[in-house]
Amino acid sequence: MPNKLVTYLLLSILLLIILATVSLFVGVYEFETDVFSILKSFFISSTEVSEADQYILFDLRLPRIVMGILIGSMLSVSGTCMQGMFKNPLATPDLIGITSGATLFAATSIVLGGVLKAFIPESLHFYLLSLMAFLGSLLTMLIVYKIATVNGKTNVVMMLLTGVAITAIGFAFTGFLIYISKEEQLRDLTFWNLGSLAGATWMKNGLLLVVLLISYFFLLGKGKSLNALMLGENDAKHLGVPVEKIKKQIVVFTALMVGTTVAFSGTIGFVGLVIPYILRLIFKSNYQLILPLSAVFGSILLVVADTISRTIVAPSEIPIGILTAMLGAPVFILILIKNKKSIV
Repeated sequence: MPNKLVTYLLLSILLLIILATVSLFVGVYEFETDVFSILKSFFISSTEVSEADQYILFDLRLPRIVMGILIGSMLSVSGTCMQGMFKNPLATPDLIGITSGATLFAATSIVLGGVLKAFIPESLHFYLLSLMAFLGSLLTMLIVYKIATVNGKTNVVMMLLTGVAITAIGFAFTGFLIYISKEEQLRDLTFWNLGSLAGATWMKNGLLLVVLLISYFFLLGKGKSLNALMLGENDAKHLGVPVEKIKKQIVVFTALMVGTTVAFSGTIGFVGLVIPYILRLIFKSNYQLILPLSAVFGSILLVVADTISRTIVAPSEIPIGILTAMLGAPVFILILIKNKKSIV
């Protein structure tokens, strides 16, 4: 690992730790004792710390921050890998319909879960939502790739139009599911569409961590290969890069990460667009630096966004998907303006 990358990673991780610590202190609830004493009570029993303080910190605020770190990281890395594979800064899960596909399948499992469970083993019932979201994101990504790519080259207009079409289809079917849903299902569907980390638990974070570790094992070391892909697939093959294998890994593990994040937090868009764009302004298109750094800066973005979402209109909460869309849409327009000659 280059010394420059190590330095940047250490500094960005330090920034993440500082911001996450600040986020622990921020919220509507005011702790009776200081946060560090409450954290200490997890290891050493103390009568000075109230059960309410422990519950708010360990069961609500801390799991939420950890979920923000995990989901922000996975969404950012997903967007970075897709941009490298498609060789285009507009290729992100939400813009080309992958998030919409995952959301549609997740919505289907919410409304029609009772019917679907009759066709799968009982041992998989608990994971139905996650499996459906993964299946939706995987199918959508395969469709987009097949339609938009010809002879190893991706047509940007076709890619975006395919994403628009899939998003429209997803919106239509999700709307139908909302129409036929019951009151409790309607609340769940609203949660998925707007995105939130309010449902964070340690069990969900454990599953997210497993998905992250498995996916990063295959993807984080692909920076050099993505740099080679920027030259074109044929040139990359001549350099000894196993192009098809790498593309399959990106497709499968990006779909896995997007599907899992949608299953647990709903639709949180533009993280995979904003972070790679900012890092590309600093480091050009060097994926050996961008890819690992995106994993940390995605976490930073979502931790900050979630802290704002739960404090700016306290005691109410703004869905985090709204905040990320407010941030990401202007960046999307900037990318379009910057690349309009190459897109047309």
